[in-house]
Amino acid sequence: MALHQEKTYTIEDIYALPDGQRAELIDGQIYDMAPPNRIHQRLVNRLSQTITNHIDANHGDCEVYPAPFAVFLNEDDRNYVEPDISVVCDQNKLNDKGCNGAPDWIIEIVSPSTERMDYGIKLFKYRSAGVREYWIVNPKTRTVNVFDFEHDQESAQYSFDDEVPVCIYSDLTIGISGLL
Repeated sequence: MALHQEKTYTIEDIYALPDGQRAELIDGQIYDMAPPNRIHQRLVNRLSQTITNHIDANHGDCEVYPAPFAVFLNEDDRNYVEPDISVVCDQNKLNDKGCNGAPDWIIEIVSPSTERMDYGIKLFKYRSAGVREYWIVNPKTRTVNVFDFEHDQESAQYSFDDEVPVCIYSDLTIGISGLL
């Protein structure tokens, strides 16, 4: 009796999706992405703007890329994600298709359809791929979980009303409630 084998997908399958259909590929499995809501998009826009302003004011080399932006996490053909915000400091990782390897800082804005992925699968994937810092911003609970993988610190949880310290920029804090 033959064992059931799941199909393993590649980046070619992602690029073959119909126009307008967004999905991510993690360890050869495709995960469809629902369209974001207004609050989600506002947070992506305002966070990207805040981070970009800080980088520009300090003449930094990092670049901020809001979704949709392709990240080839493991530089293989079985992992393709589109984080809500990617901050990339190593320009050698960038090409016309996106980022090859781990961004320095990733921010995901939780929506009901992504909660399990953001807190579980992506947390593990981002850490193991070499992301330095990962934020999970949850509008429903009004919390921000900060994971400082670079310094191997425990995660910290903040309220939207707190000034959330940025690990890769010791001189930057962000108050999420001021962005809404």
